[in-house]
Amino acid sequence: MNDAAELTRRTSMATEHFDVLIVGAGISGVGGAYHLTTQCPGTSFVVLEAKETFGGTWITHKYPGIRSDSDLHTFGYRFKPWTGVPIATAEEILTYMGEVINENDLAPHIRYHHKILSACWSSRDNLWTVQGAHTTTGEPFRFTTNFLWMCQGYYRHEQGYTPHWDGMQTYRGRIVHPQSWPEDLDVKGKNVLVIGSGATAATLIPTMAAECGHVTMLQRSPTWFRSGRNAIELVEQLRELQIDETWIHEIARRRILLDQTLFTRRTFEEPEKVRQELLDSARAQLGPDYDIETHFTPRYRPWQQRLAFIPDGDLFQAIRSGKASVVTDEIERFTETGVLLKSGRELQADIIVTATGFNLCVLGDIDFVIDDKPLNFADTVTWRGMMFTGVPNMAWVFGYFRASWTLRADLVADFVCRLLKHMKQIGARKVEVALRPEDRDMKLLPWIGEENFNPGYMQRGMHLLPKRGDKPEWAHTQDYWTEKDAIPATNLDDAAFVYS
Repeated sequence: MNDAAELTRRTSMATEHFDVLIVGAGISGVGGAYHLTTQCPGTSFVVLEAKETFGGTWITHKYPGIRSDSDLHTFGYRFKPWTGVPIATAEEILTYMGEVINENDLAPHIRYHHKILSACWSSRDNLWTVQGAHTTTGEPFRFTTNFLWMCQGYYRHEQGYTPHWDGMQTYRGRIVHPQSWPEDLDVKGKNVLVIGSGATAATLIPTMAAECGHVTMLQRSPTWFRSGRNAIELVEQLRELQIDETWIHEIARRRILLDQTLFTRRTFEEPEKVRQELLDSARAQLGPDYDIETHFTPRYRPWQQRLAFIPDGDLFQAIRSGKASVVTDEIERFTETGVLLKSGRELQADIIVTATGFNLCVLGDIDFVIDDKPLNFADTVTWRGMMFTGVPNMAWVFGYFRASWTLRADLVADFVCRLLKHMKQIGARKVEVALRPEDRDMKLLPWIGEENFNPGYMQRGMHLLPKRGDKPEWAHTQDYWTEKDAIPATNLDDAAFVYS
């Protein structure tokens, strides 16, 4: 190697140090950066993002009609009012996030094209060493940091989940996963088969129905849907009264959160009544002769899997118009021209879209090492779904299933900032959570109970996730209404926090 090349190599591997390193510039990472600047001024930090720009899931997914399935008053940040319609497009969300970055001068803190490969903790130095490579040049990089803030989400962005079916290789059309939507895909006049009936399918189908010859939603079993106007009457009334948008945002958030909490509680306390309400709503929009029992009556309790919201009933409208249809059956195998079902029926399709979910990704597929020992995340126990036994100076943002992700991102951000200030105040350089004497005999359970929430991606990846205990502080309870008070009230001098 010549001197110039050697100098370049050494320069590229020069170590940069920051007080805090945030992984990911999606909704959680950008929010975390904002909270650090406002709650912990003077703290040095960097945000490392593997993609070419900010946005996370809203950059990964480019399929037609991509939109939120949570309202933006609660999916948006608490500190920046949302002024558009509650269910927003990816473009609108990215614009909103861009405004947060620009208004708070966060851009200089974000490094794009930085893919992290490893994170190693040293108790001798009380530091994380984070290494990776630039996604376009391949150049290696290395950072050290006092605190690692994992905001990378929980699914693998590179590739969605597609089951294997016999005969897939014989199909002469195009098979597409929504997570890897080709820019050149033309659906005009085509017969499109969408496999799956979750939120992605419910978004894709009404959008494509306007262009396709016909679109069919093929589901193994039905999904619960809830529909309503893409508007909030209370917000409209407050705007008519010319109330300040900051006030409207906070009032809307509180109203929505209360309504969501009451509805979720009802799905546990009176599931049959909620079930009937959802079926009656679907029947009212699809017509009295539609076979609701076969196509829109799930086997599971409402909210035992994610309940998809249909703004303005657009999926039901597409079905009622005849541009879209639903088939409930299982695939026997693919054929040259479509799929053969177990009932013997064959569905013809020019294009097949596998809206079959995603792959769970724990800690961003980063190789974690604690004091020279590889970390098996499944061996840890979680403290409130954000910190983990045996893993110092790290927090992970894992949002809510039944409420907007960002609600928890804000709560975790408040907690991390408070923890960092507490450590500074007491002169601690290291903190980790540990089971207290009274927790030693605590029963350890999977990350979330199957009876609570059991979509396929969780069942496939549960063995990779940390354990939870049977006490609320040793679990991610998925209960925002309780956590919004419990997490801010956390005693940072509790024996569960071990400082040094």
